[in-house]
Amino acid sequence: QVQLVESGGGLVEPGGSLRLSCAASGRILSIRTMGWYRQAPGKERELVARFMNGGSTEYGDSLKGRFTFSRDDAKNTVYLRMNSLKPEDTAVYYCNAEVSPQNSAGYWYNYWGQGTAVTVSS
Repeated sequence: QVQLVESGGGLVEPGGSLRLSCAASGRILSIRTMGWYRQAPGKERELVARFMNGGSTEYGDSLKGRFTFSRDDAKNTVYLRMNSLKPEDTAVYYCNAEVSPQNSAGYWYNYWGQGTAVTVSS
């Protein structure tokens, strides 16, 4: 079993910053992609940032510049540093990973965390 546990969400004023963390744990053989998505009220879930197999990073539209995505492979953890937050960044932020668990015969599975809420408001 593989778990993704997020932390770091909360309430912040416009212009403020937050840092989200997501740690993958369990019987992990390999991680192919890992990153963040978000879903605002009444909107579809969208990509924030994720690292891809081979080491490249993919960012969602209009987010690169204010958001910094990083990873610690030794800890199976990804981070999202969000600066200059705006009310429109209010959403539930979900961690996602494509993982090949141990003893899975090489199959890959898509996992989601439970989500962490970010509210940007004065």
